Parts: sequence; structure tokens; C-alpha cells
Amino acid sequence: MKLLRGWAPLLLFVGATVSAQETHEHHHMPPAAEPAESTSSHVAPEPPSHAMPAMSASEMVDVMGMDDDARYGKFMVDQAEVHDDTFSWDLDAWYGSDFDKLWLKSEGAQGDDEDRFAVDVSWDHVFARWWSVQTGIRHEEREGEPSTSLLLGLQGLAPQWFEIDARLYVDEHGGVSLHTEVDYDLLLTQRLVLQPDLKLTANDRTDISRGAGSGLSEMELGLRLRYELRREIAPYIGIRWMRNFGATADIARAAGRDDNEVQALAGLRFWF
Repeated sequence: MKLLRGWAPLLLFVGATVSAQETHEHHHMPPAAEPAESTSSHVAPEPPSHAMPAMSASEMVDVMGMDDDARYGKFMVDQAEVHDDTFSWDLDAWYGSDFDKLWLKSEGAQGDDEDRFAVDVSWDHVFARWWSVQTGIRHEEREGEPSTSLLLGLQGLAPQWFEIDARLYVDEHGGVSLHTEVDYDLLLTQRLVLQPDLKLTANDRTDISRGAGSGLSEMELGLRLRYELRREIAPYIGIRWMRNFGATADIARAAGRDDNEVQALAGLRFWF
């Protein structure tokens, strides 16, 4: 009994300490969180339990969808527009594989002061990333005068996403002309796109029947704002400035046409 009396103060101190600690944990330690219903109900799928069988190269290409020789096509009217009393167009259509395509391009204008159209038929071959070369023929009629030319073209995507289309034509009389087009799509929003473009034409000789002079003969600078109702269809409005130079300007003035003109336009861009 005397021994218990001696240890009593120490036992009371230890008991008080344990009781205080339990009280503190009870008030300040939150209970373990219950798992969310979505987490507790989620069951991970079973891992694959079988290995892929041995396949030939053609079977693997078919399974993985990596056939570079698959054939597909596209028809795109980049510009179908009205300005003043004239309707003009610029369209492309192609069919083939990733590396080789049959390409058709047509452009022209029909109106009171302008009557021309041209069709290019060429073979397009990709030779580098983003770039392809084209070879083929061109048939053109301008003011009722037909001509046929061989063509050699280069088109692709330059740094900073500038689209380049340069074509060299050699006609049946040995005349050489170079047509170059550069355009750029500036996305103002996901649907509103501003497209500036520049077209230049140069000739090695003067051909009055085609209204073409030697040297740098024509320049066209355009600015079109389109709204994509869907990616495949977009109405647009715009403005373009056309300027003739040198002998081409002289031929235009002699025929009663303007050699320096600004036009407002409206049109539709679509593809499928």
C-alpha cells in the first residue's frame, strides 16, 4: 500500500497526458475521407491478354492505316467571285496518293470587258516535305485567241506558312511566261480568316494577241475576309488592286482598258 501511494502522483500524470492527447486527436484529426462514388464504381479495363499474330507488311499497313499509296481526291473552288460586271474563278481538283497526283487547275473571268479562261492538267510529285513539282500542259483562251503551253510548276508551304505556287509556261511559239502566287491565311478567330495574296506575271517577249508585254507585266494584290460557316464552305468579301507594267500597260490602254484598277468583290469559297 505504501508502494502504491508513492507511485500514485506519477500514474495520475501519465493518465492525464494520455487523455489530453486522445481529446486533441479527436477534435483536430478529420476522419478518413470516403472514396467518391465515381472512383469507387470505376473498374479499370483488363490489360490485353493476347499478342498480335505475325503479319505481312501489307497486312500491317492495313491494320495500322498507314497506306501511303491509298487513292483519294479533292475538289476546291478557292475563288468564285463577282466584281463589277465580271465573274471570275480559281479552282483546283486532284486525285492520287500522298506522293503522286493528277492535278487539274482552272482560272478565268467572264464579263463585258474580260473574256479569258485557262486549264492546267499536270502530274504532281512530292519531292520533299511540304513541296511538290508539277509537269503538264496548259490550254488558254484570251479574247477568243487559243494557245497551248507546256508547264513546269513548283508549289508548297514556305516558312511562316506562306503558300507558294510558281508555274513556268512555254507556248507553241517558244514564248516563256512565269506566273507566281503567294498567299497566307491569318486566323482572326476560329471561323473568321483574313487572306492576303499576291500574283505576279512576267514574260520574255511581247505578244499583242494575248495582251502581254515583255518583262514584269501584271501584278494583282488582293485581300479577302471570309467567314467559315463550316470548314468546307465560306462566303467572303474583299478588295483587289490590279496593275499592268511596261508594254502590257500600253496594250491595255490602246484597247481601252484600265492599266491600274481597284475593285471591290464578293464571293464564295468551298471544297469537298
